[in-house]
Amino acid sequence: MMTRKITHRFLTLFSILVCFSIPLHAQVQTSLHSFPLQQVTLLPGVFKDAQLTDKAYMLALDPDRLLAPYLTEAGLKPKKKSYENWENTGLDGHIGGHYLSALSFMYAATHDAELNRRLDYMLAELKRAQDKTGSGYLGGTPGGTTMWKDIAAGKIEADTFALNKKWVPLYNIHKLFAGLCDAYLIAGKTQAKEILIRLTDYIYGVSLKLTDQQIQTMLISEQGGLNEVFADVSVITGQNKYLTLARRFSHKEILNPLIQGHDELNGLHANMQIPKAVGFQRISEVGGDADYGKAAQFFWETVVNNRSVVIGGNSVNEHFNPTDNFTKMITDIAGPETCNSYNMLKLTRHLFEKAADVKYIDFYERVLFNHILSSQHPVRGGFVYYTSMRPRHYRVYSQPQVDMWCCVGSGMENHGKYGELIYSYQQKNLYVNLFIASRLNCAAQGLVLSQQTKFPDEETTKLLVEAVRTGKFDINIRYPHWVKPGRLQIKINGTEIAVNARPGSYVKLNRQWKKGDEIAIRLPMELSTEALPDSSHYIAFLNGPIVLAAKTDTTDLDNLIADGDQFGGYRARGKTYPLNEAPILASNQPDPEKYLKPVAGKPQTFIAPELISPAKFKGLELIPFYKLHDARYMIYWHQGDLKDMGK
Repeated sequence: MMTRKITHRFLTLFSILVCFSIPLHAQVQTSLHSFPLQQVTLLPGVFKDAQLTDKAYMLALDPDRLLAPYLTEAGLKPKKKSYENWENTGLDGHIGGHYLSALSFMYAATHDAELNRRLDYMLAELKRAQDKTGSGYLGGTPGGTTMWKDIAAGKIEADTFALNKKWVPLYNIHKLFAGLCDAYLIAGKTQAKEILIRLTDYIYGVSLKLTDQQIQTMLISEQGGLNEVFADVSVITGQNKYLTLARRFSHKEILNPLIQGHDELNGLHANMQIPKAVGFQRISEVGGDADYGKAAQFFWETVVNNRSVVIGGNSVNEHFNPTDNFTKMITDIAGPETCNSYNMLKLTRHLFEKAADVKYIDFYERVLFNHILSSQHPVRGGFVYYTSMRPRHYRVYSQPQVDMWCCVGSGMENHGKYGELIYSYQQKNLYVNLFIASRLNCAAQGLVLSQQTKFPDEETTKLLVEAVRTGKFDINIRYPHWVKPGRLQIKINGTEIAVNARPGSYVKLNRQWKKGDEIAIRLPMELSTEALPDSSHYIAFLNGPIVLAAKTDTTDLDNLIADGDQFGGYRARGKTYPLNEAPILASNQPDPEKYLKPVAGKPQTFIAPELISPAKFKGLELIPFYKLHDARYMIYWHQGDLKDMGK
């Protein structure tokens, strides 16, 4: 009971500090600030449904089984047996770290008492394990205590996916670090802060015994975003030594070329690099390191513009393919990994808040609707690892008691934090970034604003001022790039206003707002096509920002719901159908989207029988990809001569 009272007081203070006022981390200067998840409630709609589905998945997990690796490593008897799959084959405990973050996000977003209870319980048990070790160390990696003693003694043997013959222990412990950070910063748990600082001090103590070169050798192994977390700890504590630790744990082999504007990412494991870039940006924000910021910015630009496919995801079989050859994106079954998009959204949010540039929200929206939303089964739950771009292939979904992949951990987090960037603020001015049904409640400003929308099934959204204190301020409406110049329409209380802004900016509405004011926004969506980044003969269709896909069939869907196979369960192992037997676009004419015709009574549904061949595929309907599940599908379509399609 006392814990809940303390948490409530913390969250009340947190809300006052961040709502149209001074940021909690005042030394970090940004152009825009996000609202706490506690202040943004999702209203009925596809995102609310996804949030509730995720919550049910989370509640199906057993905290004692997730805690077992930590207790075992501390020399305590676990209350229950550990989960299997990745949780008992070397990466033990990584889902427990993700679970802390997921509980923190979902509790903040939904105020669910059971989530709060589980978070308190997890932290209490983790503290018990940390107290038992006595050194400040806490981790689930089998033999982790001994490993860190060896590292402190200079015994370091690193490979891409191993450190001292253990499966990515730096990556593993980063999930715990991040979970503790989120439990404190998002959910207000002071016990998480205490555990976090003790653990950071332990790693800091080890680092003092190592040269910079020895640390760089360690960083050959996948490390997640340790540099980001250490920068966060420097802000939490106000101590610069942790920022120094963040810089030392920044992988210079990746950092230095990015500073120079060189893309040397070909062939690299994609999700090993994205968290590093998030850390570079965070170090830049906290410490004012311009070169680190330059590296993060260039990384984002090259990945988004040169390495991402139409859903906003990237990588083939987890690795960056050459920017001038996306052949494997089509031929391989293992398309963009969900973890990659999870981390790209983190980087995008940081860059957006610094620059207030709409291009970041345009990308964020693209990824959110088309990759993140599509990566969870909408009915039974379960998360997708690879989203195949191969024509007529399919996706595999996890199940809670069996599968413990990285994309399960990040997946639990994804759907609990949809509210993080719908709205932003700068001083007393409000920014509406995303068109998602939600309610913003900012007690410090006396502002309650609801957004009522069925977007993207409808091209409109409505903002209603439900409460507001007297005062004049701006409400800024995002003008997305996918709405053509002059087509965005806004009415205030039924009266149309002139929109002088252009796509890629904000429409500023400045007035003395009062209770009952209503802003009606029309966002006309148009059909378009987008080619693969290598300009090959494969194109995808979009309606506004929404990727359209066609369900082809439901045959040979082996392991649609994943089994416990450690390294194969998340791959869609069913038969791969020959590419030269897939449906194609029969026309080589420009603007193939002009052939798409809407289907009456079905929102965002199109048909183009005169465009698609052979004949057996002419009746295919194109629908939003996020609505397409349990089937084989087409996102990318070959246009032109069949002779080079391959098999």
